[in-house]
Amino acid sequence: MYNGNGDVMQVIDLTPRGYCHGVLNALAIVKKVIKTESYPRPIYVLGQIVHNEKITKAFKEYGVISLDQKGKTRLEMLDNITSGTVIFTAHGVSDQVIERAKEKGLTYLNATCRDVIKVHKAVKEKLAEGYKVIYIGHRNHPEPEAVLAISSDIYFVEDEKDAMMLPTSLIHDKVFVTNQTTLSRYDIDAVLKIIETKYPNYLFDNEICHATTVRQDAVKEQDKVDLMLVVGDKKSSNSNKLAYVGEKAKEITSHLIGGVEDIDLSWLKGIQSVSVTSGASTPTIVTEEVIKFLKQYNENDPTTWDHQTNILLEDIL
Repeated sequence: MYNGNGDVMQVIDLTPRGYCHGVLNALAIVKKVIKTESYPRPIYVLGQIVHNEKITKAFKEYGVISLDQKGKTRLEMLDNITSGTVIFTAHGVSDQVIERAKEKGLTYLNATCRDVIKVHKAVKEKLAEGYKVIYIGHRNHPEPEAVLAISSDIYFVEDEKDAMMLPTSLIHDKVFVTNQTTLSRYDIDAVLKIIETKYPNYLFDNEICHATTVRQDAVKEQDKVDLMLVVGDKKSSNSNKLAYVGEKAKEITSHLIGGVEDIDLSWLKGIQSVSVTSGASTPTIVTEEVIKFLKQYNENDPTTWDHQTNILLEDIL
């Protein structure tokens, strides 16, 4: 890769990247249903199986219907399914959704990530032990939706403002705090500082998953570069957080892109170095296409500027 002066630029491939175990498991479940004729048709996914539009489109080619309606809960979307097989996504699903699927006589498979299941279990246990539960997460994300459905007594916090609004009366209770698995420590620490002042004896269980943590660590530990590109879907919480950590921890200009086609060539003008990382639900082939483009790019040679993707939908899976 060359800058405007003809100098070779560094293209740094940050690792680890590729699918996490939760994504691999979820994709394997969908593929199994597609290949196994004994599963009733049509095949539905309640939401996006993982937050990556390219994967959703690839499965659509095999007849998989992803129900992802803005403003609709998983329970509400399930009302649109009257027959067939429904797959619950890696982000988790409430017990109410599972019960409704049983009542409707649907065949269902649960692709919930084991790290998310761990959070559900911890919340249920602490509620049973008499704790008041505070859950840190992002609004309108399916992972918090499923956790908050466990009990109306869970206090949901997204940011410092929400934390400031928590009732002071909880100081007389046992308080348990946990979080969405795909956050950054920056999100959590800002909220915990306020919670600690309100409830000094709170119990905290950090549930940022390993895949999210190691990717964020790689971003924080990299040498300073001029630009970082994060390959991931705009709906992917862990992908968004990688870009956020790059800006917050390293003061690196960072952009989230779905693939090579989303690169703005103006970003590359005059830079000396660029690093590339990807979210835990980003197909490796998509990230590799970005890296391949950057390595051949020459700011002074228009023949190297074409960045349309050559990846076919069948290549994604």
